[in-house]
Amino acid sequence: MKTYTFDDPALGRISYRDKKRYLWMLSVLFPLIPLIGMGLMNWSGRQWTLWIPLVFLYVAIPLLDYLFPNDSSNPPEQVVPQLEADVYYRVLNHLTVPLHFVILIAGAWFVANHELGWSGLLAISLTVGAISGFGINTGHELGHKKAASDRLAARLVLAVPLYGHFSSEHNAGHHAAVATPEDSASARFGESIYRFVLREVPGGIKRAWRLESQRLQRRGFRAWSWRNEILQSYAVSVLLYGGLLLAFGTVILPFLLIQTAFAWWQLTSANYIEHYGLLRAKDPDGRYERCQPRHSWNANHIASNLVTFHLERHSDHHAFAARRYQSLRHFEDVPQLPSGYFGMFLLSYVPPLWRRVMDPKVMALVDGDMSRVNCGPA
Repeated sequence: MKTYTFDDPALGRISYRDKKRYLWMLSVLFPLIPLIGMGLMNWSGRQWTLWIPLVFLYVAIPLLDYLFPNDSSNPPEQVVPQLEADVYYRVLNHLTVPLHFVILIAGAWFVANHELGWSGLLAISLTVGAISGFGINTGHELGHKKAASDRLAARLVLAVPLYGHFSSEHNAGHHAAVATPEDSASARFGESIYRFVLREVPGGIKRAWRLESQRLQRRGFRAWSWRNEILQSYAVSVLLYGGLLLAFGTVILPFLLIQTAFAWWQLTSANYIEHYGLLRAKDPDGRYERCQPRHSWNANHIASNLVTFHLERHSDHHAFAARRYQSLRHFEDVPQLPSGYFGMFLLSYVPPLWRRVMDPKVMALVDGDMSRVNCGPA
């Protein structure tokens, strides 16, 4: 296992080994989960086996998060530059990109070549959709980086779930307005996920187009041009989905529609739980304070973090967006989710249970002061 060292004048030699170095490969293998269901059905002939990967995602992973102790370890700051410069971690990100294309194509082939009832079709569509949704997470990690190859890879992987506007919206929109009433991607206190999605999805698309148009105009280009990064990603989507329809016929259309909708729903689910009720204060000049780790819900649950490139260490990510996943930090004094993302997704789908668990946590953070909570107009 690789050792990172730094000779500190005061502390002496600092050595660090990332104990999760090879466990991060789970994030690369994670997109292949739908193949398990396909293989089980081919072996058994039973369509219900297509549901097994989905049950693993939303039952087994939360159970593993519960059984294993949370990971609150941080790399020493002195070795972080070496850790972030290690190309191994970046390669893992890039290896994940083509796998999302493979799974969508494999799912379309499977639907076209098997006689599936409504249950089997729904199972394979939701499972592939869940993985496509977490393809947005790969795009999220790569899209924050400055290297042109990283940003290109982000646009490519975002083409799989038809979410090419994400990088523009997320980087320049959500990160600027996070934890404020003006942010369409920050859930308000008391707002159900079903009301949130009606505000988040159209708001994100509109904001992405506005921001990308402004970026191009500043450079002297038209919004409707090949330089538009949103249109670049969507052009790949058109080629991908059009090619699948030409190859397999319209029989796969329900599969494509369901998996795309569920992929979008996965991002909505993540956005909903990441900043629920949290509010940045306004400075005397009327501007919002700089985003701090306390403005995001954090989670150190080991299983779900290992399959999502540390997405759940969201507090550090929003405060220091350029920091790579392998060096994201735990903070003791930030809002902590009671479960990893997969468990929290299920909780959010039942609004009374969500509010029973999360509303007291929000109120405890602000000592009952509603002026410090991100509330809706009501």
